[in-house]
Amino acid sequence: MNDETPATAWGAGDFDAAAYAERIGYRGPLRPDLATFRALQCHHVANVPFENLSVILGRGPSAALDDVTRKIVGSTRGGYCFEMNVLLAAALERIGIPVRRRLMRTGDPLVNPRPRSHLVVLAELDGRTWLGDAGYGSGPGEPVPVDRAGEYRQGAWTYRVTEPAADGDRRLQELREGEWQTMYTLIPDATYPVDVAVANESTSTSPTSPFTQRPIVVKRGPEVERRLVGRKLSEIGPDGVRSEREIADERYAAVLAEVFGIELTEEEVKTVVAGIPDEPVEA
Repeated sequence: MNDETPATAWGAGDFDAAAYAERIGYRGPLRPDLATFRALQCHHVANVPFENLSVILGRGPSAALDDVTRKIVGSTRGGYCFEMNVLLAAALERIGIPVRRRLMRTGDPLVNPRPRSHLVVLAELDGRTWLGDAGYGSGPGEPVPVDRAGEYRQGAWTYRVTEPAADGDRRLQELREGEWQTMYTLIPDATYPVDVAVANESTSTSPTSPFTQRPIVVKRGPEVERRLVGRKLSEIGPDGVRSEREIADERYAAVLAEVFGIELTEEEVKTVVAGIPDEPVEA
């Protein structure tokens, strides 16, 4: 199974999979199998934070593989779906797993139509179609089989793939506070580098995009998700919010470093904080 465009069109030909594995903290074998796919996504989600700080800093971000590699593999920074899954796809291709990159539609278009703005990775392994996603933030820590309906438990989190809806497409959903919530709709349409570039441009510049309005940083573990939105730091489980507090400006850099492993310069932190809409902050 090959993508509609060769790996070279995505810039994956010279990608350093070993350096990527080192960045995400994975030191096992790099084999073209499901176990390695699962290990790479698991380590990526655990060790590279989902974040939109480049957008808040006014620096793009670029979804080109070379740029993403310099930013994430070469530093402590994270990224959002276009960056994270560009990396994951390149790593999988370099170790011999053919992939398809797909732009999905967040939410359910039969309820509230949204543009195709979330990049994921699909691969055929062990007779199933597996969805890899290291860039949703509040999403699976391991690949999920999406070729038929099913329910899947990952740590404290539960996901399911639905039967096709009226539009013919399946949904990936998560069980939150006792209710199934649609994360995104699984659209089979071909995706090309130009599609990702356009989607990334819109997501990082549109005033209606949630990523242009305030900082968003997320790390999801097996039992709890830590999320910084604006100045609000939350710990969240499948049953709802467990704790929540406001972060004072002078503590912002420390929280980014201590909770999410992100190190910014003093000037960068000032810029990020200055871009947060006015909110009540504890002393």
